Amino acid sequence: MSSTGSLRNIAIIAHVDHGKTTLVDQLFRQSGTFRDNQRVEERAMDSNDLEKERGITILAKCTSVEWHGKVETASGGPDTGLETTRINIVDTPGHADFGGEVERILSMVDGVILLVDAAEGAMPQTKFVTGKALALGLKPIVVVNKIDRPDGRPAEVLDEVFDMFVAMGASDEQLDFPVLYASGRNGYASEDIEAREGTLAPLFKTIISHVPQPDVDPDAEFRFLVTLLDRDNFVGRILTGRIDSGRLDLNMPIHALDMDGKVIEVGRATKIMAFRGLERVPVDQAQAGDIVSLAGLTNATVANTICDPSVTEPIAAQPIDPPTLSMRFAVNDSPFAGRESRDNKVTSRVIRDRLFREAESNVAIRVTESADKDSFEVAGRGELQLGVVIETMRREGFELGISRPRVLFAEDENGKRTEPYETVVIDVDDDYSGTVVEKMQRRKAELTDMRPSGGGKTRITFSAPSRGLIGYHGEFLSDTRGTGTMNRLFEKYGPYKGTIEGRQNGVLIANGTGEAVGYALGFLEERGILMVSPGEAVYEGMIIGENAKPDDLEVNPMKSKQLTNFRSTGKDDAIRLTPPKRLTLEQAIAYIDDDEMVEVTPKHIRLRKRFLDANDRKKFKRSVAA
Repeated sequence: MSSTGSLRNIAIIAHVDHGKTTLVDQLFRQSGTFRDNQRVEERAMDSNDLEKERGITILAKCTSVEWHGKVETASGGPDTGLETTRINIVDTPGHADFGGEVERILSMVDGVILLVDAAEGAMPQTKFVTGKALALGLKPIVVVNKIDRPDGRPAEVLDEVFDMFVAMGASDEQLDFPVLYASGRNGYASEDIEAREGTLAPLFKTIISHVPQPDVDPDAEFRFLVTLLDRDNFVGRILTGRIDSGRLDLNMPIHALDMDGKVIEVGRATKIMAFRGLERVPVDQAQAGDIVSLAGLTNATVANTICDPSVTEPIAAQPIDPPTLSMRFAVNDSPFAGRESRDNKVTSRVIRDRLFREAESNVAIRVTESADKDSFEVAGRGELQLGVVIETMRREGFELGISRPRVLFAEDENGKRTEPYETVVIDVDDDYSGTVVEKMQRRKAELTDMRPSGGGKTRITFSAPSRGLIGYHGEFLSDTRGTGTMNRLFEKYGPYKGTIEGRQNGVLIANGTGEAVGYALGFLEERGILMVSPGEAVYEGMIIGENAKPDDLEVNPMKSKQLTNFRSTGKDDAIRLTPPKRLTLEQAIAYIDDDEMVEVTPKHIRLRKRFLDANDRKKFKRSVAA
């Protein structure tokens, strides 16, 4: 293993789509981790299917590269040779919903690279993660990426970053940060703002000179804080973290302590794995300062300390911001339940086991079982995070009924109700700014800043209750013709804002079970926007469209044309239907009302009423009114 003298641990912080994962790909190539002729997927670090599809990083991942850099003599004389430095790199999520991953990761590293887009500059998620890093005393290296963008404004972006650091209370040492101008896609970095070619050697050199060696004690007893947890079918639970002190040997006796110092379990380090490029490679020994994975324990989890049996004091773990949003995950009880599920993943027991397993490795999620044992309250940091959990379960073959998201209220010291607020930064074309401001104010948002951002665009900042933002993103994209971008960041718990208006339109509800018929749908199109096609299976209580009026309307989508002996004129030869409105999982969850659910199966996403029978719905409505 490398000694601490030739080891650096860094995290890369960036907003979604600012080029973080692409830059890591180039670091692999230029350090020799990939051969020049090796065929490698683009964005190799985004290995999860959902990450590739959405173009975002969801799971924090560790990797390492070796840099064979020149070493200068102390007197500044000629180069004396090459020194190999191992750089452990952590690719972190850029979205605030996955902040639980970010907070834990930062406790493993000794420095951070802050990557900002040369045009977009510092964005809310950048501020979120950077604030956490500065609070831990980590010194940043600022890399202004995509320097070759025609709309780039690197000098202004650098000023914004400096102002952001000052506003966050950065120390003088943190404000004295090195700056590099780079193009991750083209593989160069330079201290010169005008550079448009080269290599990433300046970035490697800056990491080695600016990021300190791990501050660890190699001679003390072995201690290791678990920051990531995943499973392997062959070796079981794999715990990842940085060795805080001492040395870890294969089959060495260890025990796990919780945050209060209580022993959770005793075992042995049956497997030690170090990161080498994209691979986890088995090793016989690991030293203080290195980031490794170990197997051999069955109960230890995130924030536990794994250590020598003689150690009784746990390592202090970074607190995680609390969940602000929850959804009810219920057993699918629709008439079509169980038709598509693999391995009978429809029962509450199987769903319960899967959710508790998720909460175990994803500390930003909290799962509570309901009294009836048929549903679970799952709380998280946002719609995107919970949407990813649902989509992952759907692809694994589960069937679920999902409720509308609701925010988690709290109370202040005076006993008054408080609710979560978010900072919302919106970039829109100037033509649409008025519509956006009006819609946001209807949702009880307060305008805090509005300024032109160049290129005919306006940047508008709001402080908005999270409750008002549920379901707004789809409407926002429609209002801005798909050109607007909206970024959200948890801000605080503030005063309860009162009633916020919800969806303006009612829905069309099927009054029976069968197959939708084109003839019936042709007449129903006049009533609103359809969400089903001819030949599609529907059931009583299923939502098949959006009503043009505010009330819900029960309709018969299975009505067929009565056949007679009389020929009709050519008027109704062919029924021409508008293509149905298809909602994605996130859109469906945001669309539904309090008395509705999303039925999620491996092949379908359907909307339905919570109570499928019309009489049950009336009884429920009367009980709520009473």
